[in-house]
Amino acid sequence: MNQIERYLAIAAGKEEVHAGEDITVKVDLAIAHDITGPMAVEQFKKIGINHVFDAKKVVFVLDHIIPAATVEAKVLHNVLKQFSQEYGVKLYDKGEGVIHQVIAEKHRLKRGEILIGADSHTCMAGAYGALAIPVGATELAATMATGTIDLEVPDVCEIRIDGKLQLGVYAKDVILHLIGYFGTAGFTDQGVIYTGSLMDQLTMDDKMTISNMGIEMGTMISYFADPDQPVGTVKEVYTFQAEDIPASVACPPNPGIVVKAADLSSTKISQVVIGSCTNGRLSDMLVAAEVLRGRKVAEGVTLLIIPASVDIAQQMEDQGLNRIFREAGGMITSPGCGPCFGAHMGLLAAGDVAVSTTNRNFPGRMGHRDGKVFLASPRLAAESAIAGTIVTPGMVVPLGGLADELEK
Repeated sequence: MNQIERYLAIAAGKEEVHAGEDITVKVDLAIAHDITGPMAVEQFKKIGINHVFDAKKVVFVLDHIIPAATVEAKVLHNVLKQFSQEYGVKLYDKGEGVIHQVIAEKHRLKRGEILIGADSHTCMAGAYGALAIPVGATELAATMATGTIDLEVPDVCEIRIDGKLQLGVYAKDVILHLIGYFGTAGFTDQGVIYTGSLMDQLTMDDKMTISNMGIEMGTMISYFADPDQPVGTVKEVYTFQAEDIPASVACPPNPGIVVKAADLSSTKISQVVIGSCTNGRLSDMLVAAEVLRGRKVAEGVTLLIIPASVDIAQQMEDQGLNRIFREAGGMITSPGCGPCFGAHMGLLAAGDVAVSTTNRNFPGRMGHRDGKVFLASPRLAAESAIAGTIVTPGMVVPLGGLADELEK
């Protein structure tokens, strides 16, 4: 068995499992947010029981529309607040941040434990070895009641990347490159195990960025291998060299249309978003701040900075990053999903063009269907904000001068 199968077997109480087998596994944590949570609550109440399987293992986070931008959003918040009070489950309702980052900080599972989440980017937890599986609200409701989930053991492929990234190339470029190579349906309902000398040496922040967008390749489980254990038998192994990965940008209308950043040079933009669960961690903010230090955002460009959690927001404040962002002309929002979900705090109108470090760029994802969103790394996004156009890393600030690149 491969690493994913071995952990699924343990969770299922079986000696071994194999691809295509139907199993029932014990769940270590079930999570939802203010969009999917109320739907799960509605389905849960139809089951007709007066308790969840374990109140310590069910967590809700208000992150998609907080503060509430509409009356309807506030109603959703109140549904989860009432359920939390009635059933004793944990609710984060004070703007603590994006659900995936909050879970990583406050409820991080051990390697091989099972996380079920009613959000497609639940797979981010694979960065630290959890088997993190996105589900629908109805499936989450059943898990809340039983503490288990029925699933089919997926086929598993291995993506191996060896070597060292070029200056100006980051984890975001790695995952964009992979999505462009395999397409948005390349691993539908499959598991992916990331291995190789590059992957083993990445920081946890970088691993989270890559795992987060595994779903953009269709993956069911996006998992970083334990380098001290054999990977095991997989369906296919794909091998890449880190040196061959360029600074990349995903073009509208979907994350699978990936080109070299140089191919989009001089594309005019009107907004830049740096943050979200994909790239809203302190390391991302440090890169952006070093680019923006002592410089100004271009005329006609709106720059939004969105920390992934309140803890990260506090670190940004403590390290003086917020002053750099404000002096450059950026606006810092409260932690959360912000415009990534397309509900508030920085939406696009028809004709707007944005460079964003978020994870999706479908039509209407960030506002009007005729607004365009290009996905890129925090470095590229920050330089583009200054230039007023899409640029390649190094065009505004010379490569090799940033602290994070020195560490490479």
